[in-house]
Amino acid sequence: MASSSNQNQPTVKQQRDARRQEKVAALQQQQKRSKRNRLIAIVTASVAGAAAIALVVTFVVTSGQPRQDPSAISIDGVKTYADLKPTHVSGTVDYEMTPPAGGPHNQVWMNCGVYSEQVPNENAVHDLEHGAIWFTYDPAQVSESEIEALRSFAPDTYSVVSPYPGLDKPMYVSAWGAQLGFTNVDADKSKLDDFVTKYWKSSTAPEPGAPCTGGIDGPGKIA
Repeated sequence: MASSSNQNQPTVKQQRDARRQEKVAALQQQQKRSKRNRLIAIVTASVAGAAAIALVVTFVVTSGQPRQDPSAISIDGVKTYADLKPTHVSGTVDYEMTPPAGGPHNQVWMNCGVYSEQVPNENAVHDLEHGAIWFTYDPAQVSESEIEALRSFAPDTYSVVSPYPGLDKPMYVSAWGAQLGFTNVDADKSKLDDFVTKYWKSSTAPEPGAPCTGGIDGPGKIA
């Protein structure tokens, strides 16, 4: 019988999600720090001139903090879409991409989670507006083991996993304004890790941090 201390240990997936959360938070903090440092440099320059600028530059260079931010992450194969309108509509929407990666959507978001049936585009897109990412797969092109690997890879929060028949690639991951088609998790893990780091709970979504629960369940919700 397992001891109670073992039962309280976080699972591998929970540990991975925690590391993702830390990485995203660190990158967002770096963005804020970079913006603050730039502002300090400008103000200092206006007050004290070139000597003060030199001091600020020296501080930034010697601080030892990495300066990469999510916007600097480049992912081969990602398609991006600009000027998507986050308007609320009723009825169905004819999206310009399949699966959709933003645009007009239903006023009610869908509860994030794992689904065994195709979910409504218009509710899932509302999740993207809140900073979630959406993993979709074509059941005719993937095996059960590949589906399980995808479900295991997806973050426990702010993500949706669902089938989407008729895709031109076996799988897709979508965020607001960005999308990546891929073969399977094992073959494309490096790019998927970068996509999650760049777009999961991203501040570039129209309503980052808005709920991904308390909406409606799509059909076939299993987790």
